[in-house]
Amino acid sequence: MTITVYGIPNCQTVKKARDWLDTHEIKYTFHDFKKQGITKDLILLWLKKVDLNQLLNRSGMTYRNLTEQQKLQSQNENDAIALMIQNPSMIKRPVLAISQEIHLGFKDADYVSFFGTTS
Repeated sequence: MTITVYGIPNCQTVKKARDWLDTHEIKYTFHDFKKQGITKDLILLWLKKVDLNQLLNRSGMTYRNLTEQQKLQSQNENDAIALMIQNPSMIKRPVLAISQEIHLGFKDADYVSFFGTTS
């Protein structure tokens, strides 16, 4: 099983997810959006698994700091993808990719269910 955690290292939710995985000795690769970037192809792959409204973090500061025009554009998939590539902080974090599955955010109970472990 290949596990990749996509996110930003200083994000508290990403830290919780990584700490949980480390505590349960689950090996994963970390992909830092800020340093390694994100591609259109990867976002399109994720959008086959999750809805744009789930992937696009509209509650974060990055989104709130967009102009009204950019917020309107983010309702269009192609424009939203361009904005996420330009501003990876707009992606819901962490994105947990387990083989072909995608999970967004972190909840202890969800990780227990995904990995079949106890808290």
